[in-house]
Amino acid sequence: MNYTHLGRTGLKVSRLCLGTMNFGDVTDEKTSARILDEALEAGINFIDTADVYGTEQSPDIQQGSGLSEEIIGRWLQQGGRRERIVLATKVYQPMGPGPNDRCLSAYHIRKACEDSLRRLKTDHIDVYQMHHIDRHTPWEEIWQAMELLVQQGKVLYIGSSNFAGWDIATAQSVATTRHFPGLAAEQSLYNLTARTIELEVIPACRHFGLGLIPWSPLAGGLLGGVLKKMASGRRARPAFSRLIEQYRPQLEAYERLCEDLGETPSNVALAWLLQNPVVTAPLIGPRTVEQLQEALHATTITLSDDTMSCLDEIWPGPGGEAPQAYAW
Repeated sequence: MNYTHLGRTGLKVSRLCLGTMNFGDVTDEKTSARILDEALEAGINFIDTADVYGTEQSPDIQQGSGLSEEIIGRWLQQGGRRERIVLATKVYQPMGPGPNDRCLSAYHIRKACEDSLRRLKTDHIDVYQMHHIDRHTPWEEIWQAMELLVQQGKVLYIGSSNFAGWDIATAQSVATTRHFPGLAAEQSLYNLTARTIELEVIPACRHFGLGLIPWSPLAGGLLGGVLKKMASGRRARPAFSRLIEQYRPQLEAYERLCEDLGETPSNVALAWLLQNPVVTAPLIGPRTVEQLQEALHATTITLSDDTMSCLDEIWPGPGGEAPQAYAW
């Protein structure tokens, strides 16, 4: 396993980040523990979760259960593991029925952090990420709450997720006035089919020294060789089938290219992300040990310039960075 710095920080993390959104939902605790064991054995030291993970979200379920964190906490209790991993979790989503059980008020940040520490059975969170922007809470309040957690030793680094480029810039400008490092990383939707962040988020991450952690690197399975797998499982659902038909010409060209390369579509999608110098670690969310083992190969793949150009032709991005992508 290769390692890299998390953005401008001195912290080194593995080039793949183990996402645990499926833990407690589609993946039971026993399998989740096996995935964690295999990931650690393979050298993955970066583990990501969120307080809201572990319960399938639906119109009837309006708050998180914390089950994913609890599963990780019980795994950490077995000893000799906490000091070997970089543990990341998130705050923002609804965790209770009350009006202050969500978002980024100082009130909720304090309570959410204490609850996550209890569920994770640890005394500190390495990377505490804001799961979404909260434009109703002033940055002075957010940073005051985060600074206190850092001072208390409960949090080491602060991250963001789903921020716009200007949100990153605003956050960093306020942090600078407070003589606080601010954000160390941003977690964004980024894959071959979803390249909008190339306009402003990636330039902002590069400028401010944030590590980029792409989530949904396989576009929910669309980039995982879906044409050969669509006869069964969730890919057979009507909504996903319609998505496949929408992208069928591109998927056919993409999977032919991957076959010519002798690599699986999922690993090509991950390798494409890994060749972006701003990307720290794609967030993989294996549901099985076998999926984890397959993803490990992606870190050994180097795509040629010709292959990168072919991928751009199949999955064109926005045309570069703003404003040159749409103006002179």
